[in-house]
Amino acid sequence: MAKDLSVVLLLDFYGGLLTDKQAFALDYYYNQDLSLSEIADDMGISRQGVMAFLKQGEKHLRSFEEKLGLISRFEKINSGLRDMAKVVSDIDDSGTKAKLIEMLNDISDCI
Repeated sequence: MAKDLSVVLLLDFYGGLLTDKQAFALDYYYNQDLSLSEIADDMGISRQGVMAFLKQGEKHLRSFEEKLGLISRFEKINSGLRDMAKVVSDIDDSGTKAKLIEMLNDISDCI
């Protein structure tokens, strides 16, 4: 099974909406880089059981993003902030520039 690393971001945003077993299996597999056998031993289930939790959890995560779009919005906001930072970097007045950069950093820290 090839790892789709986009699942890591999905798990960060929506992991709390999964069942405990799905969340644990996905965390062990993607974040802790454990093998299916190691996860199965730790959870006290078969490798096939781990695969079922992984597939079902991934399906739910993708469904959550499709319906809620939080990651898409997050990426748009970050892209906009980067674009704004580029524009601010071209401002000649160093006092204004410093204040705008500070404001952008404050906004960036909030998301």
